[in-house]
Amino acid sequence: MYGRRNPFVAEEGLPLLIVMVAAAILLIRYSNPWFALAPAAVFVVLYFVFKDPHRAIPSVALGVLSPVDGEVLEVGTLESGDMGTAVLRVVIAINSLGTYTARSPVEGIVKDLGTKAMWLQTDEGVDVSLKFRGYRFGLPPKAFAGFGERLGQGQRCAYLRLTRIVEVQWPNDGKLSVEAGQTVRAGVDLIGSIHSLR
Repeated sequence: MYGRRNPFVAEEGLPLLIVMVAAAILLIRYSNPWFALAPAAVFVVLYFVFKDPHRAIPSVALGVLSPVDGEVLEVGTLESGDMGTAVLRVVIAINSLGTYTARSPVEGIVKDLGTKAMWLQTDEGVDVSLKFRGYRFGLPPKAFAGFGERLGQGQRCAYLRLTRIVEVQWPNDGKLSVEAGQTVRAGVDLIGSIHSLR
């Protein structure tokens, strides 16, 4: 999965960007060049929607990184989280013009895939879940990491597809490192840490 990227935009956006470039070229060549401004403007908007910039991923032992670009909405605990136990949780409002791909908050194995959540298990046996909600145009995130696949901390794992909210949960014997209102970047900023269960 490390190689499945290009330096500009997420692969899912490339066909749309190519169509806009082709439309602009055809309008310049065979019609009024001023008409090419419309697909050029759409190209710019699509570029910002699908942008997937390179990130320098920090190496933080037992750290939980933000999976998305956005603003922290809620920080706290739940008595019964996605895994049925008490958890810490961080809810983040996703920046629509941030990176288009979600990144793995921890290093671990993909144990379950769904349209609304992803379950990861670290080498220490700690379960971490990503839960997505608030789909624009009814499009849920699309995972491109498969079941049983190993993800590195901060590695790209899913297309967000204009999803609005992500919630990260991990066992409550860990720590929280963010507060509500704080801005975070995908794969770069620490939102908490886990404790080894071994």
